[in-house]
This record gives sequence, structure tokens and C-alpha cells, in this order.
Amino acid sequence: MRISTDFLVIGSGLSGLIFALKASEYGTVSLLSKDEITEGATFYAQGGIAAVLDEKDSIKDHVKDTVNAGAGLCRKDVAEEICSEGPRLVRELINNYGVNFSRNNGEIDLGLEGGHTKRRVLHAEDRTGYEIETKLVDAVKKESNINIFENHVAINLFVDNNVCIGAYALDKKSNQINNFQATITTLATGGAGKVFLVTSNPDVCTGDGIAMAYRAGAKIINMEFTQFHPTSLYHPHAKAFLITEAMRGEGAKLIDKNGKRFMSKYHPKKELAPRDIVSRSIDAELKTTGEDCVFLDITHKNPSFVKDRFPTIYERCLTYGIDITVQPIPVVPAAHYLIGGVKATTTGQTNVKNLLAIGEVSCTGFHGANRLASNSLLEALVCANKAAKFGAILCMNTGAPTKQPFPYWDPGMAEDPDEMVIVKQNWDEIRRFMWNYVGIVRSDNRLIRAANRLEVVMKEINQFYWDFKIHPHLLDLRNLAQVAELIIRCARGRRESRGVHYSIDHTKKSDSLYNTELQISMVDKVPLNGKFVE
Repeated sequence: MRISTDFLVIGSGLSGLIFALKASEYGTVSLLSKDEITEGATFYAQGGIAAVLDEKDSIKDHVKDTVNAGAGLCRKDVAEEICSEGPRLVRELINNYGVNFSRNNGEIDLGLEGGHTKRRVLHAEDRTGYEIETKLVDAVKKESNINIFENHVAINLFVDNNVCIGAYALDKKSNQINNFQATITTLATGGAGKVFLVTSNPDVCTGDGIAMAYRAGAKIINMEFTQFHPTSLYHPHAKAFLITEAMRGEGAKLIDKNGKRFMSKYHPKKELAPRDIVSRSIDAELKTTGEDCVFLDITHKNPSFVKDRFPTIYERCLTYGIDITVQPIPVVPAAHYLIGGVKATTTGQTNVKNLLAIGEVSCTGFHGANRLASNSLLEALVCANKAAKFGAILCMNTGAPTKQPFPYWDPGMAEDPDEMVIVKQNWDEIRRFMWNYVGIVRSDNRLIRAANRLEVVMKEINQFYWDFKIHPHLLDLRNLAQVAELIIRCARGRRESRGVHYSIDHTKKSDSLYNTELQISMVDKVPLNGKFVE
């Protein structure tokens, strides 16, 4: 089936939904969601969204905090642009879409998180993402110009002479591969946390947009910078459950099994140090002691305050037999946010014509080498708004979708998969060696080992991809492997320690500032039967 549209949006988190809503004022929108429309990292975001709303705060201070956390690689002009736009667009979330942020005596309650010098984090208790996502989904469903395609997995972008004219997508319900032809294609696919064994990300975060963009010739930068959140729940039955940084902002302490605080050994701000430092500190404690986890203790606070401020965390921990009002929470670091991605401007523009990238899939230079807490939803909100305006102008100048449609998907002689255990085995192996060799602390030898293992695994994956019909799990694995390769290559190219990238062989920062950039050779990208040869 061929669907023709003015705007194709791949991804249904905050950035994708805002882009769809704003672009629908200028043309038709097809919105693809890999799973149900709400499933994605936005839905599970706990902490909040950073914006200057307090008269004691300032844009200048927000920019300064962002740049300081970014370890020298933040683009200050981008930080100024995004931080300046934030307050107005956050108020728009409240006034236009009915997002209910927590209030204290009628005023918006502003939280404090690591790296921030002022209280500027708007939150909806401890389920901010849920509140934003559900309100925006409600708005999207009311727009007649937006067609929603749930359970559609994007496979490949279709690019002709460096112009993107749409994408192939697999309908998981019918197993049919559809052509989505568009004047403007926008990637809003989120991050790639599932490339690591321990992550706060949901299962859909397999780096699809980055892998597709790379195969299509887009520039990918700074993939070595994966931010590990310091505190995810450590429990054999808990999967991808974050313990928000806001809890440390409200006074929670990190302790060892003996109840002793340890962060003073690593940073003067202790628990409120930037995320990269807190994560490495916990990692160092675990390696030194041989323990499985450390603990986050908020038992000194009034139980009613804890329950009211962190109701989701309280209820979830209770299901695992942990009453956080009287017991410390066992925690470990987890892969949380991909700072690198598709090289893009704040308007989403990439080096591939008519292809935009916004949100976590993109890299604008806003976060530098380490993202400041709660700046991710801010970037997604601001850049989605700016990209929609830019996309509308681009669409009007380009005209309707090209009348020369790209070819239907041809599976060739591919058969139904006969051993999905191969997919599972490779999935587990990649995530485990990425965690062990390319995790919080790296070395030259670890990166070489990871590269060698990945080379073998990718040969199996590519063979499986060509021999068998498309399956959602195979698509996830293929993209995950591609992203793993990009992370390893960028990490090997950075001969220093900076931000969230830390190497025991190169512990000092380089005197020169640089980005790592990768782009596939055009001679290696050959269309064949609807698939691409890498």
C-alpha cells in the first residue's frame, strides 16, 4: 500500500507529537508509532522539564548551567536559543494542551536537580512524561489532518540523489510493508538505550532513526556520549525503572550497604553533582567493594511528603517489597540518554534534503558531552516547534509529494525466519558486551574487544536479514547492531575523557575541542529489492 502525505513523522514522543500538531496547520500528516502511540521514553519520564519561570532565576543562569554540565562541547548559541524559547513553550503546554504541572499554594512547584543552580524543573509529581504524553496524544487524535499509524515499524528511508521522499514501514498487525511517501520526513524516534544490558529505556528504544539515517547518508556525530542515569531500581524483577534525580534534589542520600555516604569523596556537590560524575562514582564504589548495588535513602524525610512528591516510585517500589519511607532503595546506574545522534540544526535540518531530525535522535550541540538534567524534554519541545515552522516553509517551497513514487518493497526470495533464537542470541550478546566493554568506564582494549565481537555478530545479522522475510525483532536487532558500531567507532576516535565518555587510557581532556562525525560512503549504499546494502 502507498500512503502519500505532506509530512511523515516517525515517532510519537514529545517531539513527534508537537511536530505533528504544528505541521498539521500546513498540510496532511502521517504519524508512525512503532508500538501503541504512547509507548516511548517520553511516557516514562519522571523528573520534569527545565525552564526559567522563577523571577530569581534567569536565562543566563540556565545557559551557564547547561554549558558547565556539557564539559566544553556545548554550543552556547544553541543553548541560548533553546533556553530562551523554553518558558514561552512550556506555558503553551499548560494553556493550549492542558498539561497539569504540580503546584504549591497555587504556584507551579519548581524542582531542583543535579547540575542546576536554581529551582527550574517543572514536574507533574514524578510522572511528568505521562502527563505531557497523554495530553498531547489527546490533542493529536482530535486533528483531522493527522493520520495515526500505530504498530508500524520504519524499515528504511528512501533517498534519491540525497533527497528523502519517504520511508518503508512494516505494519506489525498485517505483516504488510507500506510505502509512506512524503514531501518532508521527520525522524522523532528517540534514543538507543536498549543497546546496553541495563537501561531505563523502554523496549522500543533501539536506535532506529539513527541507523536509518546513517544508511541513507546522513551525518552522525558524537555517538560516544551515552549518559548513564545514576539511579535505576536494582531488583531481579524490576525492568527499566528509573528513580528520578528529583529525589536527590529533595534531599535523598547515596549510601553503601553499611549506611555510609560516599559522594563527598568524588565531588563537592555530593549527590547533586552532574550525572556523569555520580554514575562514575557509583560504578567505582561497586568495582571497589564488589557489591551489586548502592542505596538511595530518603527515609529521613516526612513519609507524607515522600508519598505525595513521589507517588509512582513509592507504589512501584512497594510492589517489590520496598517501603521507601522506611527503607533505602537499592540502585545501580543505567543507560539513559543518547547525547549524540543525527547531526541537525535546532530546526531539525540534516545534510539529507527534506529529512529532519528532532528530539533524542538528533544532535544539535545543546547537550555537549553531558546533558543537564531535564533539558531533554526542553530540547524536544523547542526544536519540534522550530522544525515544524521550518518544515512548513520547506514543504511549500518543495511542493506536493513527488509524482514519481519510489518502488514497492520487494522481498526477493526471502523465506520465513526458521530460527529466531539467532536473533535472541545476538541481541543478548550485543547488549552484554556493550555494557561490559563500552559502558560507564572504557579502555582501548575493551573497545577493541567490542569491535571484534560486533564484526562477527553483524555478519550473522546481515545474512539473516537478506535470507529471511522482515520481522520486527530482526529490524530492532539490525538497528541496534548498527548503533553499537557507531558508538564504538566514535568512542575509539575520542582520545580523551570528556563528559560521559571516560577512558582509563586517556583520563585527561584534550586541549582541542572536536566532534566525532561519521557518514556512510555513497558508493557503498546501493538500493536492492527495497533493501539497502551497507
